[in-house]
Amino acid sequence: MYKRIILPLLFRFDAETIHHTVTTLLKFTLAIPGVSAICRKLYVLDDQRLHRTVFGLTFPNPVGMAAGFDKNADLVSELSDLGFGFVEIGTVTPRPQPGNPRPRLFRLKADGGLINRMGFNNKGAGPAGGRLRHFAQNRGGRNVIIGGNIGKNKDTPNESALNDYLISFRELFDAVDYFVVNVSSPNTPGLRDLQEKEPLTHLLTALQTENRQRPSPKPILLKIAPDLTNGQLDDIISIVAETGIAGVIATNTTISRDGLQTNAATVSQIGAGGVSGRPLRERSTEVIRYLHQQSGGAFPIIGVGGIFSAEDAQEKLSAGASLVQVYTSFIYEGPGLAKRINRAILNGTVTSTLPTA
Repeated sequence: MYKRIILPLLFRFDAETIHHTVTTLLKFTLAIPGVSAICRKLYVLDDQRLHRTVFGLTFPNPVGMAAGFDKNADLVSELSDLGFGFVEIGTVTPRPQPGNPRPRLFRLKADGGLINRMGFNNKGAGPAGGRLRHFAQNRGGRNVIIGGNIGKNKDTPNESALNDYLISFRELFDAVDYFVVNVSSPNTPGLRDLQEKEPLTHLLTALQTENRQRPSPKPILLKIAPDLTNGQLDDIISIVAETGIAGVIATNTTISRDGLQTNAATVSQIGAGGVSGRPLRERSTEVIRYLHQQSGGAFPIIGVGGIFSAEDAQEKLSAGASLVQVYTSFIYEGPGLAKRINRAILNGTVTSTLPTA
C-alpha cells in the first residue's frame, strides 16, 4: 500500500516540505497513548540473534537510520518504534544555522535517489544534547543506540574547524553513545579539504586526546566520501591506525552524476548537491570492500548508501560492513524497511560474520 498509494501522494509535494509534514505527523501520532506500543509490536523484532557488539557497544539490531534524517534529535523515540537499532542524529554544528537556500532537496524518481545541498541546517549542538538527555530520562523501555554526527559551521574557516568539533563533542558527550566526525559532506564549502591526510590526522588526534581525558571515552568514527581515490582510502586506513579511532562510516553522498537515469537536463537544472540512494549503492560497497580488504578487517565499518532491500544489506555486510544504515530508501520503501531487513537476518536470508570489536 505504501508504494502504490502513499508514496505517489507524498511525491506530489516539495521534498523538504513533505519531510517536515510527515515527521510532524509521526511525532503527533505516536504521542497518542497506546499508539507507540502498537507500533513497536508491528515493527520491532526483539530477538537476541539480532544483537551485534561493535566498537564496545551492543546494538539491538544492525540496521540504523543514517545522519541527515533526524538533524535535531527530534525523532529518536519514533525511529526506535519503527524498528531501528540505532539512530545517528545530526549533522549538528556548535551554533544554529539555517543551511543553504531552498529548494535544496530534490528527488531522482527514475533512479531511486535524492540530491541534497542542505548545508548542515540544524538548531545547534546544545539544544540537540538537551533533547537527547530528555530522551534518556524518558526512554519508555526503548532499546536504541544513539550516534552524534558533528560538523563545523559554514562560516568557520578550516583553520578554526577543530574548535567547532570540540564544542559539539563536549555538548553531546553525555548524551550519545558514539560520535561521527563529518568532514565529507559536499554541501559546506571547503569541508572536504579536511579529509586530506594532514588536517584530518590533526583533527582526529585532538578529538581523541579530548576523548581519552574522560573516565569513559566514547567511540569516534569518521564518515568518508565515496569520491575518494584508492590512494586517499589508503590514507584513511593509516589515519585510523594512527589516531586509534573506532571505525569508519562508508559512505556519505557523492558529487558524481555518472550513470543517472534521470534526464540530464533535469539533473543540470537541479545543480549542486550530493547524490544518495540507489545510484550510490555500487560505489559505497566498493569503498567498504576496499577498506576491509586493505586493512585486513582492522576496524569496523558502518555501510550506508543505496540499501533498499535485504539483498542490498547483504551486499554491504558481505563486503565487510559490521552494521548498515539507511536514509533515502526509508523514503522510497516506507516504514517497514528496517523490519524487513532484520526479518531476513533472522530467517537466514541475510547472513554475515559480523566482527565484534
